[in-house]
Amino acid sequence: MSGAGPGPSQGILDTSTVVLLRRLTDADALPDEPLITAVTLAELAVGPLVATEDDERARRQVHLQQAEADFVPLPFDASAARAFGVIAASLRRAGRKTAARTYDAMIAAGRAQPHHVLPETGWVSCWMDGPEDAPGVIELFRMQYDRYRKATAKTA
Repeated sequence: MSGAGPGPSQGILDTSTVVLLRRLTDADALPDEPLITAVTLAELAVGPLVATEDDERARRQVHLQQAEADFVPLPFDASAARAFGVIAASLRRAGRKTAARTYDAMIAAGRAQPHHVLPETGWVSCWMDGPEDAPGVIELFRMQYDRYRKATAKTA
């Protein structure tokens, strides 16, 4: 937000933002008082539980513990649940797929991030920093392939 005036004094960080905080190069892009919700902690808790390798499990556990140490989460109460219901119903009426939950879980686990060009689509981006990242990317492609195969088998 540099040059555009001061940022908001408070703001809720999305789970993907919390996962990527270490990569942040411009702290002015964050609100003065960044907040998270209990949902973000729940999504971060998924990461270590679904990791298939010890190193990755440890990395995700560090993310979770750092978030627990750095933030006091806002509760996801009845009012928030009703607001979520309104948003989810609106998305369904607009024809949006509910499979975004799968993508949210991948983002929370640090395996992907919202699509870098079209974040509103529910698509994800997964970056490769080297050959060691190939198995994870292949696994994401396999998950997507299996999801589409299952969906087309239902309609056939």
